[in-house]
Amino acid sequence: MTSRRMPIKSQATSENQPVTTLELFFDLVFVFALTQITALMAHELTWTGVLRGVLLIGLLWWSWIGFSWVCNLVKADEGSLRGVLLAAMGAMFVIALAIPEAFDDLPGGLPGPVVIAVAYFAFRAMHLWLFWLIADGDKVLRRTLLRFAPSMVAGTALLLVASQYEGTTQTLLWGAALAADYVGTFLIDARGWRLRSAAHFAERHALVIIIALGESIVAIGVGVTDLPISWPILIASVLGLVVTSALWWIYFDATVHYGEKALAAEPPETRPKLARDAYTFLHFPMVAGVVLLALGLKKVLEYVGDTEHHHLDDPLKGIGLYALFFGVVLYLLGHVGFKWRTTHQVGISRLITAALCVAAVPLLAHVPALGQLAVLAALMIGLVAFESVRFAQERELLRHGDHA
Repeated sequence: MTSRRMPIKSQATSENQPVTTLELFFDLVFVFALTQITALMAHELTWTGVLRGVLLIGLLWWSWIGFSWVCNLVKADEGSLRGVLLAAMGAMFVIALAIPEAFDDLPGGLPGPVVIAVAYFAFRAMHLWLFWLIADGDKVLRRTLLRFAPSMVAGTALLLVASQYEGTTQTLLWGAALAADYVGTFLIDARGWRLRSAAHFAERHALVIIIALGESIVAIGVGVTDLPISWPILIASVLGLVVTSALWWIYFDATVHYGEKALAAEPPETRPKLARDAYTFLHFPMVAGVVLLALGLKKVLEYVGDTEHHHLDDPLKGIGLYALFFGVVLYLLGHVGFKWRTTHQVGISRLITAALCVAAVPLLAHVPALGQLAVLAALMIGLVAFESVRFAQERELLRHGDHA
C-alpha cells in the first residue's frame, strides 16, 4: 500500500505557537499601505475621500485577516507556506503602491483601479487555494471553504466592475464588494473553521494594533517633515504621542490579556466563532479608528506648524476635527464591543469617554487646533488614570495571576 501524498509541505502549529518573523515581515507591507491611505485621505479631505479611505482599510484588513487564520493552523516559516506568503505579500504590496490611484486614475501608465482589483483577486485566490490544500482530510473545513468561496468571488468581481466606473457609482460598488465579503463570511457557520492556537491568534492581532499605532506616530513625523521645528510643533507632537500612548495602554494593559484568556477557555467547537466575532470583526473598528486619528493628528501638525497658511489661533474644522475625535471614539467602541463579546461585561468607563469625545466636538469648534488636541489628550489621560486606580487589583490578577 502506498502512503498518501500530502498536497502541500507544511508543519502544523502547536497550541502555544508564537508569531513568526515571516509574519512580522508580511506586516511591513500593511504598515506601508496604512500610510498610503492616510496620505490619500489627507490629500482628498472630503467626506467622500474619508469614506473611500475607510473602504480601503476594509479591503486591506480583509486581506490581512485571511492569512492570520491560515498561519494559525500551519507555521508560516516552514515548508511551502513561505513561498505562498511571500507571493501574497507581493500582491498586497502592489495594492499598496496603487492606493493613490484606487479611485482616480492618473494619466499615463496602468489603470490604478484595475491594478488593485486584479492584485486583490490574486491575493484572495492564493489564500483560498492554500487554505483548501491545508484542509486536506478535513471534510467540515473544506465544506466551509466551499461556502466561503462565493462571497470571495462576488467581492473580487464587484471590485473589478467598480474599476470601470467613476464617482459615486464606483464608491457604491466598492461598498457592495466589501459587504459581499464581510456579510458572506458572517453568515457562514463559524463552527466549520479551525483555530488551533489561542495564544498565536491573540498575539497576531495585538501586533497589528501596534502596527496601526505606529502609523499614527509616523503621521505626526510626516506632518512636520518640511516645516521648521518650533514650540507649537513640539507641544502638538508630544500631545499626539500622549494620545497614541493612551490607546496603547487601553489595549495592552488589560484587553490583550482577557481576550486571550477568553479565547483559550472557549470550547474548541465554538472557539472559531468567538475568534471571528471578537478579532476578525471587532478589531476592524480599532484599526480604522487609529488610522482616522492619524489623519486628525496630521492635520493638527499642519495647522500649528505651517504658519504661511495657518495661524496658531485657527481651529481644526470639519473633517480634520471629526477624524481626530471620532477616530478615538471608533477605537473605544471597538474595545467596548470586544469586551462584551469576550467577557460579557460592558466597558462603562470607555463608553463614557467615547461619549465625552463626541460631546466635545461641537464645544471645541472655535478652540485653536492645539487646544483641541490638548482636550483630547486630557480625556485619554483621565480614562487611563481612572482605570489604573479603579481596576488596579483586577488588572494585577489578570496580568500575573496567582503570583500577584
